[in-house]
Amino acid sequence: MQTTSASITMIFVKPRAGISVNVLAGTACLLTFLLSGCSAVPASSATTTDAGQKVSAPAFEVIPLGTAGGLDESNLSSYLISPGYNHRYIAFDAGSVMAGLKVAAANGAFATLPVQTDLTVEGNVLTRHITGYALSHAHLDHVAGMVINATDDTPKPVYAMPFTIKTLKENVFNWALWPNFTNEGSGYKLNRYRYTYMQAGEAQTLGDTGCSLTAYPLSHAGADKSSAFLYQCDDNAVLYLGDTGPDAVESTGQLAGLWKAVAPLIKSGRLKGVFIEASYPSDREDNALFGHLTPAWLMRELDTLAALTDSENPVSALRGLKIIITHIKPSLNKQENTLLKIKSELEALNTPGVTLIFPQQGEPFYL
Repeated sequence: MQTTSASITMIFVKPRAGISVNVLAGTACLLTFLLSGCSAVPASSATTTDAGQKVSAPAFEVIPLGTAGGLDESNLSSYLISPGYNHRYIAFDAGSVMAGLKVAAANGAFATLPVQTDLTVEGNVLTRHITGYALSHAHLDHVAGMVINATDDTPKPVYAMPFTIKTLKENVFNWALWPNFTNEGSGYKLNRYRYTYMQAGEAQTLGDTGCSLTAYPLSHAGADKSSAFLYQCDDNAVLYLGDTGPDAVESTGQLAGLWKAVAPLIKSGRLKGVFIEASYPSDREDNALFGHLTPAWLMRELDTLAALTDSENPVSALRGLKIIITHIKPSLNKQENTLLKIKSELEALNTPGVTLIFPQQGEPFYL
């Protein structure tokens, strides 16, 4: 599906009340649903609601706990992703956790979970349904929620590349900034979180879930400063990128290496979505990006991905691929709405014909 006014697709809409309806809509409507509390559910295999209505079973459920790239400490990067509707979530980054869980709970995102008499809804999700954290890097806007909630969390793995774990060990869980809730590092170890070291390009099997996680290094104002995660469950996959700058500005080929790795999944239709940042509007100077993307740079990177996916027909190689835009940085200038500006720029530059999704905190959507 291309993001043009002529583009029309059949989607299912899942309102907060849980009533499913069949809607014929263009891309503008899809974005309206996402922004107003409804979630697009792509047609794949059929399932049945309690009311007996048939809706499609998605490959992945996504609950954004935080979507912004700064300023508001209650809405920072964190996305719960589970295969289908099984409610066994991996938290991809953890800038805001409890604040996002409360917004999601108020929106009815966890209404189908069994009621727990001893815990709040958000407490139940935190302790019993978030099964691990996949951290792209250790900047505060990507880890603060996990750190703060470690006091009441349950034991679980932290998936990260060695450079991220090193920062957490030396600078966060060190009994100076925060007690050591992990299994390694300084002083007494509370063993709440278990570090799982992710090596570049090596898949980590996630127990008996049928899923795996593969990490790739990214350049974020320097090589090997951030990472991406490829989350694969059975025949479906989703790609989550932490903060990253464009290869041309960063003078690395780390995005190109990632694109080469995932291009076959796009060609085969297995990659259901890509989470990637667009922190600043395109008029931001390259020397002030500090390891981030603009809409113009993002689309240039997608052009590279398209060429690697189908060198003979790159124009249509990514058509319909869902691109979830993350880490938009808000502005304190009351004359500037960076979300609307970046959204407008991305739509105008969308020559690859990808499906752009702008997630909202606490509003589930499906891939």
